[in-house]
Amino acid sequence: MNSLGGRVQTEGASSLDEVLSKVRRHRAHLSRLMNAHDATRLVLGLLYLSRTAHPATGTGIGVPTWSWLLRQPSGRGSGFRAAVSKCLSHWLPTADEQGADADTRNLMPVPPPGSEGPLHALVQVLGAAQRVGPLLDQCLRDLSADQADGSHYFTPSDMARLMVGAAVPRDGHRVLDPVCGSGGLLVESHRYVRERVELHPALSLQGKEQHAHTSQVARMNFAVRGITAHVFPPGDSLAEPEPDPHDIILANLPFNQRDWALEDKTEQGTRRSGTPVPVDPRWPEEPPPRGSANSAWIQHIAHALAPGGRAVFLMADSVANSRQPVTRRLRERLLRDDLVECVIALPPRVFGHTKAPACLWVLNKDKSARPGWGALDRRRQVLFVNARRAFEPVPDSRARRLGDKNTALILNTLAAWRGLSEDGAAASSYNDVAGWSRSCSTEEIADREYSLMPTSYAVEPPSPERDTRSRVEQLKLELADQFEQMRELELRLLDVLEEI
Repeated sequence: MNSLGGRVQTEGASSLDEVLSKVRRHRAHLSRLMNAHDATRLVLGLLYLSRTAHPATGTGIGVPTWSWLLRQPSGRGSGFRAAVSKCLSHWLPTADEQGADADTRNLMPVPPPGSEGPLHALVQVLGAAQRVGPLLDQCLRDLSADQADGSHYFTPSDMARLMVGAAVPRDGHRVLDPVCGSGGLLVESHRYVRERVELHPALSLQGKEQHAHTSQVARMNFAVRGITAHVFPPGDSLAEPEPDPHDIILANLPFNQRDWALEDKTEQGTRRSGTPVPVDPRWPEEPPPRGSANSAWIQHIAHALAPGGRAVFLMADSVANSRQPVTRRLRERLLRDDLVECVIALPPRVFGHTKAPACLWVLNKDKSARPGWGALDRRRQVLFVNARRAFEPVPDSRARRLGDKNTALILNTLAAWRGLSEDGAAASSYNDVAGWSRSCSTEEIADREYSLMPTSYAVEPPSPERDTRSRVEQLKLELADQFEQMRELELRLLDVLEEI
């Protein structure tokens, strides 16, 4: 088995478990001296150093390398902490390729007094470890858990597999994640294509992230895995349209993001001066509401797709079925342009950051049958999958996850509906399954006020339990509608008060 850096791996399962246990134990020790989030990022930084802090032969005289750090004594005092900080400050990736933003290196937390022992132990464990992939995955899971309370989490691995499998990236594709976080969806895209071409993929991977700390994590993630990807300097993806089209767009979007239109004050001033405001090509018919960025994100993504492009993104349930006029008109436009291919109702509580129910949307700019794609023409049709109950418990936890079995079931259903097969095998036939999936025409969807809620189409057979769940679901949607109306009224009132 090949490592991420190309080395031959001989580390057994028991040895790997021991390494993972040691790293977690030393991280826990650090967490008692600093906050858990910073401790995890420090571990990630050391893992990054262990695979990158090696200058080319004949260069780097006086450069603090990883081998130099391994030789430093632990001792007492600040000597080893200073050595770690020196190495991190020299090797950590900057916010851009030219290193213009040198302050990015200083984003890594400073090791606190008393941390010499666990730091030295971590360096020795990481220096002896052969398999860095599991260590990196553990660090990112821990970092996501540390950040979950602030709704700044990373996409779980099974959800990433579902999203990438639904998008079906191919070798040579241009792949974008406008809210890339740690870069997990781009890493999964690389793995997905590599397994199929059995070579290093010729993908163009691009990520954007608003938070500088997380942008640095994404760069470290790619570097440790040996993946070439371009992470833009930290910034707001919604600030302007994407300049180039993309074949695949993947996004774990922030739900119900408020105050997203940072340019509003400038636009208001421009209007008052009588100068016309340029029309944003992402929303030529009407601008998205300021109270929530949900519809803005959807239109931003749709506008950035290449002619045969596909997008897969997570979105709050309310967007699929809201009766608010602006949201309903958005769904109408998407169906009119025949962009919506599939909507999947996901189980609740499969994310660490929220209990809010969500759907996975699949957009496709070309749903026709064609060589290299599906055998079935699905233009003017939409597949609905009701996966609300497709989850499994996480061992030793109250949390839930999709799991491999449910992820494969959803992807097999979508592939059969598309008439999509791999490795020359005949595509499986598709049939609607009560309570699980249903294929609908856009005309039928229009008759239902353009609702895109899968649970309204893939309806379970009648039963007392199903009737109770349906009623609870309807009440939740009505409550979400009321909250949305309250947000819009609040913003209108603020606008009126500003003009007085």
